[in-house]
Amino acid sequence: MATSRSLLMYLKCLKLSFLGCCMLIFSFLNTLVFVPSAGAQTFENLLAKHAPLIQRSSSKTVAPVLGEIVEFGGPVVQKFLSRWRSKDLYFLMESNQFAYTQDLGDDRIKLINVETGAAFATVTKASIKQIKPNSGVRAKISASLIPFLLASADPKERATSLDALARDFNESHLALLDAAITTETNAALKRRLERAYRFGLIGFGRDEDTVVAAIHELEGDLSLETRAVLNPLLADKLYVAATLPEGINLARRIIPGKTTKLTDGAAGRRSIIGGAPAELSVGAAYNMLVDAAISPALVSIEARNAALADAIKDGRIGVEKAAGLNNETARSAAYSRLVLNGSATKMVDKEAIQQAVDEAVFYAVYDNPSKKIVTAAQTTLASIEGQVNLYKAIDLLVDGLSLASICFLAAIGLAITFGVMGVINMAHGEFIMMGAYTGYVVQLFVPNYTLSLVVALPAAFAVTFAAGVVLERLVIRHLYKRPLETLLATFGISIALQQIAKNIFGTQARPLTSPDWLDGALAINDVLAISNIRIAIFVLGVVFLALLIFVMKRTRFGLDTRAVTQNPAMASSMGINPDRINMLTFGFGSGIAGIAGVAIGLFSKVTSELGSDYIVQSFMTVVVGGVGNIWGTLAGAALIGTLQKGIEWLNPSNTLAAQTYMIIFIILFIQFRPRGIVALKGRAAGD
Repeated sequence: MATSRSLLMYLKCLKLSFLGCCMLIFSFLNTLVFVPSAGAQTFENLLAKHAPLIQRSSSKTVAPVLGEIVEFGGPVVQKFLSRWRSKDLYFLMESNQFAYTQDLGDDRIKLINVETGAAFATVTKASIKQIKPNSGVRAKISASLIPFLLASADPKERATSLDALARDFNESHLALLDAAITTETNAALKRRLERAYRFGLIGFGRDEDTVVAAIHELEGDLSLETRAVLNPLLADKLYVAATLPEGINLARRIIPGKTTKLTDGAAGRRSIIGGAPAELSVGAAYNMLVDAAISPALVSIEARNAALADAIKDGRIGVEKAAGLNNETARSAAYSRLVLNGSATKMVDKEAIQQAVDEAVFYAVYDNPSKKIVTAAQTTLASIEGQVNLYKAIDLLVDGLSLASICFLAAIGLAITFGVMGVINMAHGEFIMMGAYTGYVVQLFVPNYTLSLVVALPAAFAVTFAAGVVLERLVIRHLYKRPLETLLATFGISIALQQIAKNIFGTQARPLTSPDWLDGALAINDVLAISNIRIAIFVLGVVFLALLIFVMKRTRFGLDTRAVTQNPAMASSMGINPDRINMLTFGFGSGIAGIAGVAIGLFSKVTSELGSDYIVQSFMTVVVGGVGNIWGTLAGAALIGTLQKGIEWLNPSNTLAAQTYMIIFIILFIQFRPRGIVALKGRAAGD
């Protein structure tokens, strides 16, 4: 019986032990299977751990926090960093929890979990704190977002991330760029990525051949960024030694007091980066010797006099009375005796200084120890500089052609009237001004700038044509063959027209706005960019050249005009009315000036003095080109435009000097060719 009872108790214990083991196994399996993944909780735990620092971060303290957040990874991190950077992150003090918000109005805000995106509470604005990182922290956050944004599906985000990367590049970004290049589909963005990758290799590459290859791949890149990356590779420092050390990357040897000249291309490199050739004065060179403990320090006059004063005892320095040291010779002799006695430091004379400098070696060493890298940088910069100079010359030529187009438009009307009628019309500039104001008035009624420009061109021609006809009928026709009186009369009329314009439009500049498609520039590369408005004026000049050639060669009016120009008496006998031709010609030339005024007003201020800025230039163009000839005017405009821009390029700080030189040139030119580049027979030419 006792045995049965014992056996029963043993079985019960065994059953309990088995149940306990099953419960332990179940608990362990439950831990493995049913506990949520660590990543779903770690991010909020990570934020909670760094909550104080996230709330009060600075650019110096935020880096470790950002490192841990970025290491966590995933879309949750990208969204969190973006919200943090844009100041769209809040902190709930009660639960030590970060959240996004949705404004519900009535001072109520819905809180959204930063991890799940689910709303979890509704609170008042006073119970939460907005996180406002400063600009330095935002910059660090932007840099941390780069790995996420480079993989974004939005090209704009990828471009933005590339800009942020360029501002704060480090070695870890090389792998990111390499990966981004292989997946990038946007051609322009891919080129930017490749350039940034090359920049990174140059700055952080560890393999010499790889860096050299990256440098050579930049040879066709004319951007300022490329030159800014390559120039530091050629930075150097100045040293002095008794003999030239071995194993250094020598930039140049320096002869104090003389400009450095090298045979290894370093002097040429100096001109590439815009620095002057290295110069070192003898005095500065000796100071370097003193700093290097190669030569003794110089004793100044003040130090000599102080030593003499300290040596005075009982009114004497040695056996000599101190009162006798009243000149430089006596003081120098007394100091020399102190040196002989060992009481003072020997003064170094000029001969000793020069000798010490001549015996030492002064040299510059490249900061970069690799000769291959330095040579590659020199070669690439030389190639880039050659291309930059070429495109600068093209840019200068384009500027000259642009100015020539303006001169041609402003002068062609004057060339026609002057050539046919021999009238020195000083009011021609005011017709340009009237055309510009006509364009301004048209824009007041036609707000579409493209349409207003289409309307303004014929309107300006009509207005100034009518004004020219009126002027010719009332004044000019009575003053033929009296050029001095014509000049004085038209000069007075120009002053009157300026005053009328001031009375109507005021003294303030009026806007003549160009259409949007004329804004901006045609960028050929980082050196050469041609503004659209200058292209438009050039095209307008070409169109007018073709139109004028057609009118003068293919129309009855042009035939009559050329006949009157060459022989008015014969033209009159053939049934041509010279008086009528003079009137129409003067009106036609004035109308062209009005169209030129619209073109000039698009990039210049429209004021009553607008015409006076171009009248002298117009006369110079006509006289140099040849009076009364379209091709001569074109040649004169090209010569004056390119020459003036060339003079301004040589002396960019003084445009007035350029104009002065231009006038001197024209005076000399007229002395040798008084009838201009393309001479025309007629009254204006003296026939």
